[in-house]
Amino acid sequence: MSQPKNRSFLDASVPNLVKKLRTEEKVQLLGAPNWWNTHAIERLEIPGVRMSDGPNGVRGSSHFQSTPAQCLPCATAMAATFDPELIHQVGAFLAEETKIKSSVILLAPTCNIQRNPLGGRAFESFSEDPHLSGTMAAAYVNGLQENGVAATIKHFVANDQEHERTAADSVVSERALREVYLYPFMLAQRDAKPWAFMTSYGRIDNVHCSENPRLLQDILRKEWGFDGLVMSDWYGTYSVAEALNAGLDLEMPGPPRWRTPLLVNHSLTAQKTSFKTLNTRVSTLLSFVQKMSRVNPDIVYGDGIERSRDSPEARKFCRKLAADGMVLLKNEGDLLPLRKEKVKKVAIIGPNAKGRVISGGGSAALKPTYVVTPYQGILDNAPEGIEFQYSVGCYAHRYLPTLENNLKTKDGKPGWVCTFYNHDDNGNPVEEELAHFVLQDTRIRLNDFLPTGLTPTWTIKVEGLLSFDKTAEYELGLTVAGRAKLWVDGNLTIDNWTKQTKGEFFYGQGTVEETAVLKFEAGKARTVLMEYTNTFPPASDNEEAKPDSQPALMRGVRLGGAEKIDPEKAIDEAVTLASQSDAVVLVAGLTPEWESEGFDRPTLQLPGRQDELIAKVAKANPNTVVCVQAGSAVSMPWVGAVHGLLQAWYSGNEVGNALADVLYGNVNPSGRLSLTLPVRYEDIPAYPNLHSENGKIHYHEDLFVGYKYFESKGIKPLFPFGFGLSYTQFSLSDLSVTMTSTKLFSLQATVTVQNIGSRKGSEVIQVYIGYPDIGVTTPKRQFRAFAKAKDLSPGESRQIKISLDKYAVSFWDTPNHSWRASAGRYVLYAGTSSDNLPLQTHFELNDSFEWSGL
Repeated sequence: MSQPKNRSFLDASVPNLVKKLRTEEKVQLLGAPNWWNTHAIERLEIPGVRMSDGPNGVRGSSHFQSTPAQCLPCATAMAATFDPELIHQVGAFLAEETKIKSSVILLAPTCNIQRNPLGGRAFESFSEDPHLSGTMAAAYVNGLQENGVAATIKHFVANDQEHERTAADSVVSERALREVYLYPFMLAQRDAKPWAFMTSYGRIDNVHCSENPRLLQDILRKEWGFDGLVMSDWYGTYSVAEALNAGLDLEMPGPPRWRTPLLVNHSLTAQKTSFKTLNTRVSTLLSFVQKMSRVNPDIVYGDGIERSRDSPEARKFCRKLAADGMVLLKNEGDLLPLRKEKVKKVAIIGPNAKGRVISGGGSAALKPTYVVTPYQGILDNAPEGIEFQYSVGCYAHRYLPTLENNLKTKDGKPGWVCTFYNHDDNGNPVEEELAHFVLQDTRIRLNDFLPTGLTPTWTIKVEGLLSFDKTAEYELGLTVAGRAKLWVDGNLTIDNWTKQTKGEFFYGQGTVEETAVLKFEAGKARTVLMEYTNTFPPASDNEEAKPDSQPALMRGVRLGGAEKIDPEKAIDEAVTLASQSDAVVLVAGLTPEWESEGFDRPTLQLPGRQDELIAKVAKANPNTVVCVQAGSAVSMPWVGAVHGLLQAWYSGNEVGNALADVLYGNVNPSGRLSLTLPVRYEDIPAYPNLHSENGKIHYHEDLFVGYKYFESKGIKPLFPFGFGLSYTQFSLSDLSVTMTSTKLFSLQATVTVQNIGSRKGSEVIQVYIGYPDIGVTTPKRQFRAFAKAKDLSPGESRQIKISLDKYAVSFWDTPNHSWRASAGRYVLYAGTSSDNLPLQTHFELNDSFEWSGL
């Protein structure tokens, strides 16, 4: 990205710059040149600034040749720490990660509501509860922005599922919109003031959020006082004039579809928008760029090179964060922590044990600097005297695992060589190569990078030497958005070119995985050559016409592979191993291919034969600890048969070490569930309204999201919101409340927490409020405050003080378009989960009051 060398922009007058800009330059500024940067206007020394995904790590500006990054736990895991101080440190950590990628804007955090655990991006959001979501989002944003990086809080608002996400209208009551879905954004704006907001793909009131003046002008800017930048999600702009008039400052990505000189000028001459509006949007954009340039001049005017960082301190932080978010759900007979005094032989079983499952998929995914797998972490940190054996048990992948660790170039470098070729007038590759790159990934995404000089359609050929450590039959798989073929040793092995079956690969733009089985000898490399072109095959008679020459919008191809196993034999081997062991650690769950942006999960069930595997292993050895890697809820029909259960989420680079820390007791688990785990699909509060129907998503559960629904319906969840066990025990006592201000409402609750067990540990004290009968339907109890009593020694007591403000007693008064707190008796509950609130007291609100704004 070419940048002005002169830094006069830092002290320039934004109004004066707006006057000097030509109309076409203003239009340019409100779009983007590419996927990750804003435009520079060198004539006026205006620099561009770079942004990067995402919520659990900073990927950098290229999917194609990603710069490795630290991968942190997913947002549900972060929220499960119930530790805003720690999440503030996450923001600070990610700020440094952002800056070494030569970026100054992070497209995060995501604080949508986990309305439905099957939502493809549920793992990116903190919680089902708006107070916990908003509190964690504010801590994250403050950590980022105090260190000079702009947070882009997203997706504003109600981006809670992937099905028809760019079209669907969220049909939600005004109270639910305010009290549930807008609420976390409101808290983040009050407590952290994000410098940027990103709009949702979908609609509210049947108006797309990116062109919705009620959301962007009336609520965000006027009511909440937001004065920063509003950008669209990628390809989430749907108009010229409507979006400009509503307050959308920046269309992303570039080159723009809508904000072109031709379209904007046509809207101006037709008076569908005005020069005043155009200037307002440009002023906001320039003010934002100037702020980022002043805060980070060495980055904005720097060399633009993306770098990685890795240090013992960084690894220690990631490991602590991951361990602190893990939730111990069951520990029958004190099976955990595993010690040599209890167990001598431990079986490690499961499809995720040796898997590199660190994050959900989509825009949150990144190339990690390193990965400590569960298997590696369990072995590396094991106490002396414990013997381990391994069995996979079953596979659970949706796409075959990637193969970058099994590939070398012909000259012995890690990876394989990707070469670009232009097409001639007949659409055939020319012989002369245009450019080549060594890639260390078999997921090749070409949406945000192409070498200069390419013809509209083109070809890549990717070649390397593929080998495996074990002599066996291996299944290879090819998935594509575009067209691809795979040759092995010169023989056409997979054809995903001539005829294709539509699938959900690459945000629904690609095919299913086509596979083939080949024999490999241990250590003996075979040549693989993959050819890809960015066009679709001709449409068949029963398909909508799609011209052969039409380029694919989301360009990419993926090669995977794994040893071909006999499913029955694999389960039998795992069961036999379990029966011969003192304990089993079974690592199961989802993967980025099952839980990802672009599609929703169809079921709560674990994929493949994992449920069967767990049930049979537990029957053979009840001393089984199941570690579930998932960003949201999964069903657990075997839960009564296992003695140990750990919600391990997606825990980032350090997953293996963190898991070992909890399993061996080096860390006393203090994570608490940031969402309710339902027993079955039909118990999901949003059921059966889990999909868009005729362009509408019906939020019939209204205010009763998560634990509020389970309580209102008398349905027992699998595990309740806020639940989590420890290797010690705590007691709560002496609940009292004191009014601390007569101005509107301010209250302090005090609780004494004591460690009555034998180990140091931490407990989360949770406060819920029950409203008086105020004449409108209201949940019986609502989570309104919390505090974490950290590192209490055995026998130690600590008095915990928790503050509550007007938000704790207010509801949205729809007829009056304001917040209202009604006079009456309120009940305050304190405990350790939504289902365990042993302490309660009450307080009186003598006078009703109304308020608006923040």
